[in-house]
Amino acid sequence: MPRATSDRFSRAHQSSAKACSSKSKDASSSSSARNPIFNTERFGQHILKNPQVAQTIVEKANLRPTDKVLEVGPGTGNLTVKILEQAKHVTAVEMDPRMAAELTKRVQGKPEQRKLDIIIGDFVKAELPYFDVCISNTPYQISSPLIFRLLSHRPLPRVCILMFQREFALRLVATAGSTLWSRLSANVQLYAKVDYLMHVGKNNFRPAPMVESSVVRVAPRDPPPPVRFEEFDGLGRILFSRRNKTVHGNFMAKGVIPMLEKNWRTYCSETDQMVEDEVDMKAKVEEVLEQTGNTENRAAKMDVDDLLKLLYAFHKVGIHFA
Repeated sequence: MPRATSDRFSRAHQSSAKACSSKSKDASSSSSARNPIFNTERFGQHILKNPQVAQTIVEKANLRPTDKVLEVGPGTGNLTVKILEQAKHVTAVEMDPRMAAELTKRVQGKPEQRKLDIIIGDFVKAELPYFDVCISNTPYQISSPLIFRLLSHRPLPRVCILMFQREFALRLVATAGSTLWSRLSANVQLYAKVDYLMHVGKNNFRPAPMVESSVVRVAPRDPPPPVRFEEFDGLGRILFSRRNKTVHGNFMAKGVIPMLEKNWRTYCSETDQMVEDEVDMKAKVEEVLEQTGNTENRAAKMDVDDLLKLLYAFHKVGIHFA
């Protein structure tokens, strides 16, 4: 059975005439655009109301009858009921207890009831069960934490069909050399194959968001590459701090060389290597950049393979980024 909340929930009552008169017309028009029952904006969530879009998203997942599905941000269940038609089991993680209660009522007394579990709470902190597929109309506030939590989950899911704000989605699928290529793009594409699936207009949601949305397919690389995320991301932090500046220029930025020297001394200590009293870390960095041909390169044009080769070259001389 779905785990229902013990908290009470109620319909939002109409404001009294006295209360209404104290509000401006602008405030009244703003509130009329909100969800009349649930304050979804508080959680950065917009309920998908178009059944055809919901059906298409589920179809993109190519669900199998044996699949266990994780859904993040189910809202009132417009996607959930369509997933339940095709999957063996669904675990839905919902932040708002009132919407979780509404979803519980939606399947109550139906065969789908025994196929649904609802976890009420913060997805980022929730203890997740095993799942084969993740489908999410993602609350915009957790877009980045969500995708990295999914990629770090073990065992890895087969595929994730995720809806994000359009700009975020386009950064996920961006390629090196494009204007949207970023540290986020490189970090995600190191661990997953990302494909753009479809555009979803703002009028398909209630309340309508200020921005457009897009759906992407994220297929984790299994097995994942044998690269510590902290190391790859640490290199990316330096290079993408000013993506159009030369790689050499970014490494010469204030604080970078002292940080690398500290990491190098820690590495030597942990591996029982002799630590030089006087080490010219700047010269070491410049030598690596010269040997790899990256001195005048720019992060904006470096793809994942380029970044991995540079990271490997630094590791060969004991320079680490985490």
